[in-house]
Amino acid sequence: MRLPGHAHHHSDDIVIGPVDLSARVDEALAVQAVAFGLGADEVAVRRQIVLRHLTHPGARALGATTPSGGLVGFVYGMPNDRTHWWSTVVEPYLRAQGHESWLNDSFVITELHVHPRHQNRGVGRALITGITDGAAEPRSILSAIDTDSPARGLYHSLGYVDLARQVLFPSAPMPYAVMGAPLPLRRR
Repeated sequence: MRLPGHAHHHSDDIVIGPVDLSARVDEALAVQAVAFGLGADEVAVRRQIVLRHLTHPGARALGATTPSGGLVGFVYGMPNDRTHWWSTVVEPYLRAQGHESWLNDSFVITELHVHPRHQNRGVGRALITGITDGAAEPRSILSAIDTDSPARGLYHSLGYVDLARQVLFPSAPMPYAVMGAPLPLRRR
């Protein structure tokens, strides 16, 4: 799993570049657990999901690493497939809003997480713009917890708009928003 292009340096000597997420899944999920407040049981379930996702055609990942090589953030995604679980859950919500066509020709941001010690420094922005810049699709979609969060603020600043809100996933305690943006993402 390699993204075309080379790693580049970011603030605080964080390097953004291709990462073999399958090989570093436990390290990535440790970041996600801290950033997202996951328990050990949830991490175990998500581990299997991540490894399965990474086998899909076109799946790609980027990591944010420290000078010593520690992973402090990651993003991965893939071209949307309407038969995938996520797509089947969000489709009726998008259809109700007249946005079902966003499920076609879209690159899905499946997960994006940055360790809290490295948040608010542009790491998440560098990860998501880096991975979508390599996408062949003309647009990107994602889901985020439907609250006024820094993550949603980041997505809005990149050009994502709300396509559907109050989307309920079977296992999630909070509703999500599905967001979409044309590619390339907006720059500052």
